[in-house]
Amino acid sequence: MVIEFVNLKRQFLPLREEIMSGIEQVLAGMNLFLGENVYQLEEEFAAYCGAPHAIGVGSGTDALHLALRAVGIGLGDEVITVSNTFFATVEAIALCGGRPVFVDIDPATYTMDPSQVEAAITPRTKAVVPVHLYGHPADMDPIIAISRGHGLSVVEDACQAHGAEYKGVRAGSLGDAAAFSFYYSKNLGAYGEGGMVVTKDREIATRVQMLRNHGGKERYRHALLGVNARLDEIQAAALRVKLPHLDGWNAARRTWAEEYSRHLAGLEDVVTPVAQPYAKHVFHLYVIRTRDRDRLQRWLKSHGVSTGIHYPVPVHLQEACAHLGYSPGSLPETEAAAQEILSLPMFAELTIDEVAYVCQTIRGYVRGPKGRRPQRTPVLGGKGGGS
Repeated sequence: MVIEFVNLKRQFLPLREEIMSGIEQVLAGMNLFLGENVYQLEEEFAAYCGAPHAIGVGSGTDALHLALRAVGIGLGDEVITVSNTFFATVEAIALCGGRPVFVDIDPATYTMDPSQVEAAITPRTKAVVPVHLYGHPADMDPIIAISRGHGLSVVEDACQAHGAEYKGVRAGSLGDAAAFSFYYSKNLGAYGEGGMVVTKDREIATRVQMLRNHGGKERYRHALLGVNARLDEIQAAALRVKLPHLDGWNAARRTWAEEYSRHLAGLEDVVTPVAQPYAKHVFHLYVIRTRDRDRLQRWLKSHGVSTGIHYPVPVHLQEACAHLGYSPGSLPETEAAAQEILSLPMFAELTIDEVAYVCQTIRGYVRGPKGRRPQRTPVLGGKGGGS
């Protein structure tokens, strides 16, 4: 059996007629950006997140960058975030002229450890960017409380968390602003690139609207130094078709996560994801942890199963961030996770047989012939269900 890490065709084919009709209508009218589909998607996605404002932009990176600019991040400002994230989180801070300051993660959720935030605050700190990694929300109440106590803005990196909830509140409506990515493999993905800034603050929304469109409210009038970061009509038309299906797709992801966790329960040196009581996980990725990660990945590949590593090199150890002064050992939980995490196939259209095959293949490796792999002590951390 061959199992892809993500199979986008299975999602597209049932929606093909509706999606192609929407695209053809855009091309018939030739209003290709900031038109009806973008504005209606903004209203629909804002309502979905439980916030009054949403602004469509060109990518998730644009969403992070412009949200940070809109809350006032500029040259020399420090922004507290995590290193266990996709590199765009830190790129966005740098694009504003800011300096990222890293704190370590909670090893159970791989998201920001709130207990480390206060000690990272200096007189130059202006914002905190928690990342809702893999679809699991960061523990927002203590993060927001600490941030408010120091007058800091909170910008959610919700690029992997479409539909996730924290204590019954949707990701995107928890901080001052939030950034979403519509990269094609996300839970809500476009057919290319796209992003959205969500906020409860009208002033932030207005600034993002201007920043995405060369800093102006009208053509050839520029109040700010902005960028070209407009969401195009074709992507918005496709996303509008997909949005009503998002909750169903997320429910399917939770079902497959539960199946994975059930079949993998009790395996030596395999830790399955934990969803905290405060969280409604949407499983953009299903990430296990094992000290034999690289060998297991090769074994799965040899049996037709595609996997991923999200992410193999923490941001603070990337060459591009060497000037920040971090070194190996600076963030021990983040660095340990990077050596052990493995993402299994996860998309809504998986089948029960495919999930069973992946788990059977993993169990076959763990229980393989004596001497094929070294003995390992159990990974620290709890085992838990998938949802």
